[in-house]
Amino acid sequence: MSSSIFVRYALAGVVVLGSLPIAPASSQGGCDTCCGCTYRLQCQTIYEEQQVTCYRTVCETAYEEREITRQVPVYETQRRERRYTVLRPVRETSTRQERYTVQRPVVETQYRDASYNRVRNIVETHCREERYTVQRPVVETQTRQERYCVQRPVVETQYRDQCRTVMRPVTTCRTQYVDQGCYVNQVVGVQPGVASGPQLRWMPATQSVNPATGVVQTSRPGLAWVTQQTPPRQVVQAVWKPNMVAVQTPVTQMVPEQVVEKVSVQVTRMVTEQRTREVPVQVCRMVCEERVRKVPYQTCRRVVERVERQVPVKVCRMVCEERVREVPVTTCRMVREEKVEPYTVQVCKYETRVEKVQVPHTVRKQVPYTKTIRVPKTVMVRVPVDRCDTCAG
Repeated sequence: MSSSIFVRYALAGVVVLGSLPIAPASSQGGCDTCCGCTYRLQCQTIYEEQQVTCYRTVCETAYEEREITRQVPVYETQRRERRYTVLRPVRETSTRQERYTVQRPVVETQYRDASYNRVRNIVETHCREERYTVQRPVVETQTRQERYCVQRPVVETQYRDQCRTVMRPVTTCRTQYVDQGCYVNQVVGVQPGVASGPQLRWMPATQSVNPATGVVQTSRPGLAWVTQQTPPRQVVQAVWKPNMVAVQTPVTQMVPEQVVEKVSVQVTRMVTEQRTREVPVQVCRMVCEERVRKVPYQTCRRVVERVERQVPVKVCRMVCEERVREVPVTTCRMVREEKVEPYTVQVCKYETRVEKVQVPHTVRKQVPYTKTIRVPKTVMVRVPVDRCDTCAG
């Protein structure tokens, strides 16, 4: 017996209707080869690709021809005159007498006494005798005896004891503990059940109490999505169980041993000998000698001389004189005059003109395009809950 359930799913304004086949969920249902398997229904969501036509807005610029009227300025040049009055200076020159006093220099020559004393140094050279003593070196060669010691090597053969360490093997028995245990299964924890996907089942009418108000609410019977959870199961793990056993194991070790041997050794010792040698020595002694030398020296004496000198000096004195001069005097008077000055003026006039212009404006239009979307779809599948021995094998 088979039945179908129509499921309606809405996403982003798209409605999808699907026919979902549902297998009977009886406890005696099974697969095609056996009749001992139990199945449950589970919802799965799949996605289908669909072509959808959409529209987007595109803006375009269009130009519209219009006539506009505007005032255009036109400039004209006009000639005008302006009259103004100016003051013109008129200069008149006259002469007047002016008396003034001047200082005239008069130069006279006078003589003053500028005699002075001149000192002259006279240098004279004389000689005197000077006696002095000098040390003259005299070198003599002498011979002296010098004693010195030398070390002469003497080689002798001696015997001495030398100790060395020799490793000899020694075998002993050592007790070792060996773990001869085995693995034992042990429960290490409980794995909680896995919640399966929602299933569509018939739910009877139930009553519940609202804890806030205390009112008893009754829910109607009908189909509802129910989430089912599998029962928890134990997790078994293999654990090592130790079993320590004592075992005697032979062990060979190298033991050090001291050995004394006679070894011949060459010994070199130094013997001190005293020798004598003749060494020449240079001896220098100083001999005093008296010598005489003439030393020149100079003496300076001063001689004063009188030098007569008359120096001419020019003396300037000022003599006052009265003089008369003609001084020109300029008189300036202002005379009024009227002048005419031409000038140009820019005159602005406005003229009316009609022109055609292109006025841009934006036009919006809808352009269709196609895109692919993925639409979810829910299907019902059978999932085995308990398998029989035939299906499990």
